[in-house]
Amino acid sequence: MAIVSGIILKGTKYKGNPVPFVMELPNYRLPSVKTVLLLMWDKAKDFIIRAFTIIFIATIIIWFLQTFDFKFNVVTDSANSILASIGKLISPIFYPLGFSDWRASTALITGFSAKEAVVSTLAVLMGTSVANLPEALGTLFTPLSAAAFLSFTLLYTPCVAAVAAVKREMGSNLSALFVVLFQTGVAWFVAFAIYTGSY
Repeated sequence: MAIVSGIILKGTKYKGNPVPFVMELPNYRLPSVKTVLLLMWDKAKDFIIRAFTIIFIATIIIWFLQTFDFKFNVVTDSANSILASIGKLISPIFYPLGFSDWRASTALITGFSAKEAVVSTLAVLMGTSVANLPEALGTLFTPLSAAAFLSFTLLYTPCVAAVAAVKREMGSNLSALFVVLFQTGVAWFVAFAIYTGSY
């Protein structure tokens, strides 16, 4: 998908003659252990400070939406939460993909905080443990809709930390929004092709 997207963008957004790029490469030397460790620490610290902070904030928001209803009462059933209401609102978008159940769309919303959250959210909403989730999902998906759901999950926007990194690199909220919409659009069409193309 990255190669296909690159070809499409090369012919549309980045159309034109390539700019010649000449760079003199330095002499390569084996780095010292100290240099490698300092670089590793610098990159890890940057990730922990930036990405973890964003993931932490997103997790708090998801927890809040999953715990309370619109009257800010604590819900005993996740089906009555704000998050479930949002999931029910957007679930018709996924009807052509074969998984219009609100629990699937709710799990995809939580996947914006981190993709791993999709599995744990499905387990909570299905009222089962992660270990017993495969059996419970048999009531939610057919094999074909499960393949479409998995392809959508793999291809849509990775997480808020990745979106923040895109914004930082491209220097624009609009560019980050374009990337989110582009990746989600690609995911939708691939899942649609899988679900409808197998009939």
